Amino acid sequence: MHKHPNWSKFPVLFSLYIAQSVPMSFFSTVVPVIMRQENYSLESIGLLQLVKLPWIFKFLWAPLVDNNAHNMWQYKRWIYLSEFFYALIILHIGFFSLQTDFSLIVALMLIAFTASATQDIATDAFAILLLKKDERSLGNSMQSAGSFIGTLLGSGVLLIVYYYLGWYYLLICLALFVLLALIPLRFVKLNEPASESTKKRVSLADLLSFFKVKNIGWWVLLLFFYYSGIIGILAMLKPWLVDLGYNAKDIGFMAGIFGTAVAAVSAMAAGWIIRKTGKISALFGFLGLSLLSGLYFWLISFSTPGIHLIYIGIMLLWSSYGMSTVAIYTNAMDKVRKGREGTDFTLQIVVSHLSGIILAIISGKLADQFGYSTLFMVEIVFTIMAFLILIQTHKKRALTNE
Repeated sequence: MHKHPNWSKFPVLFSLYIAQSVPMSFFSTVVPVIMRQENYSLESIGLLQLVKLPWIFKFLWAPLVDNNAHNMWQYKRWIYLSEFFYALIILHIGFFSLQTDFSLIVALMLIAFTASATQDIATDAFAILLLKKDERSLGNSMQSAGSFIGTLLGSGVLLIVYYYLGWYYLLICLALFVLLALIPLRFVKLNEPASESTKKRVSLADLLSFFKVKNIGWWVLLLFFYYSGIIGILAMLKPWLVDLGYNAKDIGFMAGIFGTAVAAVSAMAAGWIIRKTGKISALFGFLGLSLLSGLYFWLISFSTPGIHLIYIGIMLLWSSYGMSTVAIYTNAMDKVRKGREGTDFTLQIVVSHLSGIILAIISGKLADQFGYSTLFMVEIVFTIMAFLILIQTHKKRALTNE
């Protein structure tokens, strides 16, 4: 029987994930729309995803964060320092033009994403220590919802701000969002028993021992492929809408505000579903929704779909993504080792981010050379592969249903 959760913890997680996701969503969604309007190829837009590389390589300095944070107060300090630096770099990007200083902006984005990745390491460890085991599904609902609300602000609201106010004022708004979202962290009480962690020095050689845990290989393979049936659609959704004739303001509302609002609500619901049905049933159910999303986009891609059909597709797509994120994060939290909270969780999430980058690049090339219908068909095949891996992962008892 589940105990009643301590609700005071959840607004803090909600705000922290808003703080890190607003700029990430802006640079990965608004910039591709601007690039498409400037007639960049879909392959070039896909390659822009490489600015997320710090989120792939953050496992290299995750041990540094773990080794220098022996309690939640010290993780809190890491969060503050990295996020203030993040906001400072974002503010400086506003002084340059996307049309004439694109290479410099990309370089600054890489620096900013490095700071964001550091904040993410500390925030994930902070969340693991803050939440009791039976609170993790709801906690991940809150942090995933925070991420999607941040995406709503970054890709929806800020895209509209760009439409009306332009690049410079948009970046000022972006930096302010980052700082304001940190305010609840100032007031969180850190006197919980769960704030203690058994610390052990973690080296780069030692962190890879995570992959030696029994049957962990199937779980890692599942992490790599679980999002594969929807990540390419997500990467190419906005360019597809541009090609269908929609402008930046329309796309900001449809794929930004509406889509991410659906994802936030779905993420909130996912925590309750996991508590009621169990983690394994939720993984199967949410993957089934991803398959339905891929099938739907494939069917409507053979003609010019009406706007109501596009809204239905966006709702399916973002619902599956929102629920899947909560399921993956909840299971990943359960697999961390004591004293290695930030490192072990980072390793697992890095696998899913690496998959996302690879599939986004592949999706851009597929859509450019063979069209969107072929892309959506490939996404269906990927989802079927993910189902087969999930079945095998369950058979090997690499999942728990506690």
